[in-house]
Amino acid sequence: MSEENEKPRSPLSRRRRANAPAGTKKRRDVWVTAEEEAALIAKAARQKVTVPNLLLTAALSEGSEMPTERRAAMAELMAIHTLLARVSNNVNQIARHANAGDEFPQDAKAALAYVREVAMRIDRTIEELM
Repeated sequence: MSEENEKPRSPLSRRRRANAPAGTKKRRDVWVTAEEEAALIAKAARQKVTVPNLLLTAALSEGSEMPTERRAAMAELMAIHTLLARVSNNVNQIARHANAGDEFPQDAKAALAYVREVAMRIDRTIEELM
């Protein structure tokens, strides 16, 4: 079939990247297990790209999060969980003290301020994950 009779392919249907003007500069080899290879091939097929293109796009995209970033976010959420457990314990102690007597504890205001601070920290962490 000649080039004149061929339909132009949509840029979205390309399976191969266009050649770089200066040619290939660097080569990277990636070792994967058989299971990882199967998963890469399946995902590349679903997205209609090659495995190298899939890896390169995933690595260079700004929107995707790296595993280290995800681990850091999870550690932050675990720390927040611990803080909430401590704060809820303090609020229970304050409530018990307030119910036992006539006066409201002086440190209740500080505990509530800390609850607000932790809640804002949760909001910031969730926003970073989105």
